[in-house]
Amino acid sequence: MPKLIQFDVKQTLFRMALPMLVGTITMNAYNLADTMYVAQLGTLPLAAMGFTFPVVMFFTLVASGVGTGITALSSNAMGRKDNDAAANIVTHGVCLIILFSILLAVCGYLSVNIIFNMLGADDQTLPFVRNYMNTWYFGAVFMAIPMMGNGILISLGDSKSASRFMALGAIVNIILDPIFIFGWLGVPALGILGAALATVISQAISSCWLFYLLAIKYPLIKFRQPNFSALLHSWKRIASFAIPASMTMMLMPISGGVITALISQHGVAAVAGVSAASRMEMFAFVIPMALGMSLTPFVSQNYGGQRIDRIIEARKYATLFALGYGVFIALVFFIGAPYLAQLFTQDPDVTDVFITYVRTISFGYGMMEVHRYSGFFLTGMNRPVHTTLLTFTRVLVLLLPLSFLGSAYWGVSGIFTGRLITDLLSGAIGLLWVGVFLKAKIQAKS
Repeated sequence: MPKLIQFDVKQTLFRMALPMLVGTITMNAYNLADTMYVAQLGTLPLAAMGFTFPVVMFFTLVASGVGTGITALSSNAMGRKDNDAAANIVTHGVCLIILFSILLAVCGYLSVNIIFNMLGADDQTLPFVRNYMNTWYFGAVFMAIPMMGNGILISLGDSKSASRFMALGAIVNIILDPIFIFGWLGVPALGILGAALATVISQAISSCWLFYLLAIKYPLIKFRQPNFSALLHSWKRIASFAIPASMTMMLMPISGGVITALISQHGVAAVAGVSAASRMEMFAFVIPMALGMSLTPFVSQNYGGQRIDRIIEARKYATLFALGYGVFIALVFFIGAPYLAQLFTQDPDVTDVFITYVRTISFGYGMMEVHRYSGFFLTGMNRPVHTTLLTFTRVLVLLLPLSFLGSAYWGVSGIFTGRLITDLLSGAIGLLWVGVFLKAKIQAKS
């Protein structure tokens, strides 16, 4: 019997989440280390890293969307105890990931000057961008493959391997970064190219381990004569998840850019204060993110096994955890805001913005996680389009209009209030949305 429909719901959820917490913390440390090492090379290499971010983010979001489809469909098959169907989805999904990566790498390599000129890179930064991205494109396939690994391993009840798999690449990258960038241990100093090379090698090692786990330990990757009809059918099913999932994820950075532009109208201090507070905010989300990463495979497997009762129970625990953690972190941030601000700035104007942001927005963190978890539940129940619509409601119906309204009448603090109202309302809408769907499934079953 699949592990995620067998054991106690609460124990299963938090047993999966704990190892993922280690993995997510390590991944955050990896991203921070990359930036810190490149920053030591000077302003131009650091600026070049900034220009690469939108392209890398686009690739990551699309690959994550494909990974979401593979995870949801394979987990659902495991819940039905159909191991052959799960193996087909995983095998065909790997083929899709590899094909997508190769196409992106070729197109990106051939258009690197055009794309980054459009993004604003000048003649000084473009050579650094080329050095980084041409190496990154060479290893693009190794960036994409790990995107699908976590969810599948969690579906198999092996969140420890998922966590170790995440941590391995990050640790190897942190070790290789200074060796390749600065030329340690007799290796030539490669500068920003070394940062890209370290990332490619570390992700290649992670990919090899993932292939071992999925092909040998859990035989879900099958090497056999391809059936192109079945392959195309699987790709179509994966795309039905990948397209809305990618759209959902892309909407967040796009809306973030709009909000940043809106905040910039209130001065440099406002942008600096929000930027510093947002970086701290990311660490506040690490703990609930660990549970969130476990929800889609858990829900999908139980949905495949027709265990709606376990999905309802999981929703109760996830909601209580999100709200409880949200209240705790809001109180911590409210009390500690002046002290936390001192870690980032001594400018009184920036400090005021930082404190106002933290003390306003943090009281919506719990409901924001409820909204996020609702999307994971809908995706796990084979409703990826509903997840996209839920996110569209949050961003287009609530966040952007309320932010513009708040900015117009109450300045930068009005933008923060708009975000707070958005988080409270979108969490309530998510709860209602999932609740209505679960009630309909119970009625249909009875």
